[in-house]
Amino acid sequence: MTLTNPVRPAWTNALSAVRGSTTGPSRGQDDHPRRSWPTATVIAALVVLTLLLVAAVAPNLLAPYDPLAVDLDATLQPPSWAHPFGTDLSGRDLLSRVIAGTRQSLIIGLGAVALASVLAVLLGIAAGLSGRVAQALANRWIEVMFAFPIVLLGLLLTSVFGPGQVTLVLAIGIGIAPGYARIVRGQVLAVRNAPYIEAATALGHPRRRILLQHIAPNALRPMIVTVTLGVGQAIIWASGLAYLGLGVPPPAPEWGALLDAGRTYITVAWWLEIFPGLVIVAVALAFTTVGRYLGTRLEGERR
Repeated sequence: MTLTNPVRPAWTNALSAVRGSTTGPSRGQDDHPRRSWPTATVIAALVVLTLLLVAAVAPNLLAPYDPLAVDLDATLQPPSWAHPFGTDLSGRDLLSRVIAGTRQSLIIGLGAVALASVLAVLLGIAAGLSGRVAQALANRWIEVMFAFPIVLLGLLLTSVFGPGQVTLVLAIGIGIAPGYARIVRGQVLAVRNAPYIEAATALGHPRRRILLQHIAPNALRPMIVTVTLGVGQAIIWASGLAYLGLGVPPPAPEWGALLDAGRTYITVAWWLEIFPGLVIVAVALAFTTVGRYLGTRLEGERR
């Protein structure tokens, strides 16, 4: 029987040779996987993410005006050639403010996903490999946090730390961590009883080496796609919490704060809500598209 392992250790080839098993033709000869080239949708998503990166690193290259410059003679002007996204109540160019807020929104999204990933790895491995007591505690914590709404968690943390960027990262990161932890736990449970893990244990490899070299790479592989999808989700959550007044306080041009500031004037200045909302949706769709493409590529490599 052929031992299958997405991240195949070198010793499994020697073990298969000793047992007389065949591993089939090498991938370089007859098993050429079909490459899935990026479609127009994926390319468009990559363009959006490239612009997002440029806006986060060097916003002055894209912003036509100073995002904090007040011009009381140009208050609440509709979209025009001079101001493609219009202006706000203080006469500030909305396009420049959206571009300037990219860095904060991206930091919140990446920070929340990074925090959720760390918690998920710790909880997922504890729930899949530890003793019964540790597994029970980890599983119960995951179930409890699943039933705890992110909005309620945001209200709780805001009452303790006050509204701000750190509060958003903590609320979203802790809120989405249980979903990530369930993915890691499921992968750990599937991998720990695999034949190549049993073979490594029989050959006397230390438990720590088996965990780091064999279980962790295979169990955490799906997290690449999950993290990519999660950034867009985290940005949407951050915008939603900021819309409720739990985000970065003004005059910071964070996307959720822009939505919160413009909701009072939505009947007379629709562009204050529409354009920041469209940018948030476009960025979330771009991360989702790239994440699904990476998932397809990784699934193809495993086959």
